[in-house]
Formats: sequence, C-alpha cells, structure tokens
Amino acid sequence: MQTAFIVCGRPGVGKTTYAQGLAKQRQAALLDIDTVTDRLVRLALAESGRSEDDRDSAHFKQRFRRPIYDTLFDIARENLKWLDVVIVGPFTREIRDRSWPAQLRAALGSSVEIHYVYCRPEDRRERLAHRAERRDVVKLADWDNHLSNQEEEQPPEFPHLFIDTSESQ
Repeated sequence: MQTAFIVCGRPGVGKTTYAQGLAKQRQAALLDIDTVTDRLVRLALAESGRSEDDRDSAHFKQRFRRPIYDTLFDIARENLKWLDVVIVGPFTREIRDRSWPAQLRAALGSSVEIHYVYCRPEDRRERLAHRAERRDVVKLADWDNHLSNQEEEQPPEFPHLFIDTSESQ
C-alpha cells in the first residue's frame, strides 16, 4: 500500500522545502498547493474582481478553499495507485479535527502520515520577506495584525511528526 504524506503548517515555515526533501527521499510525487492551483486561483480571483493575491479573506475561504483541497486530494488519489505522494498545504482547520487522518485514509485508500512543520514567527516573517511572493505582501505590511488574526499555533490534535525548522533554512 502506498502512503500519502501530508506536510502542513503556516505560511513561511518551510513546508515546500521540507516536502521536496521528503519526496526525493521517498521517490514520491510532490503535490504542492501553490504549484497545483495558483494560476487558476489567480485567474478566478481576477475575473471575480478580487486581488489575485487574496488568500486570507472570507471570500477566498468560502469559494476556493474546498475546491483547492479537493483538487489536491483527487490528484493524490490517482497517483497513490502506483507511488507514494507528498501533499503540501496549510490545512489549518483540518489539523484541529481528530478524525481527519481516518477520513483521509478512507478517501485516499492509502496509509496517511502527517508531518507538521513549524518555526518561530520571527523566522517565518524573514522567510516570507526573502521569498518575495506577491501573496505575502499584505501579511508582511502589517505583520502584527497578521499574527493577531491567526489562532494561537498549536500542533495537530492527532499523532504526527513535528518538524521544527526554526533557524534551519
């Protein structure tokens, strides 16, 4: 049986870098939320009169979040027939649901391993500034507000690998 490796955490913690190493090690397919969906999301946001970089508004979360995640898992399910898959995304709501790993196992028809990537907020800010992505401009412009609008960061409510990337990238 193949394994779905879920790599989750906040923006800027190093999910993609960590997942790339994991995919290489496991010789697995890599499905990063940004690579898989970003072009279509930007187009859809622009066509709906919104900022192409909006990832935090209620509009984005109500209209795009579920289809984005469903797309990731649909592609993963197709690939899990033959090889392991590393799926990268924040999954901030899902990690609060103790039943999420069991739901994933049933939906994907594979074993599931959750890797929660963390780093200190000051390291995240530095990384976001360094990667210079348009979608991070609003976060960086008012970092204190960005942090205050997030729930206190807590690891997942279920067994997982905890990866602390503070000062490592």
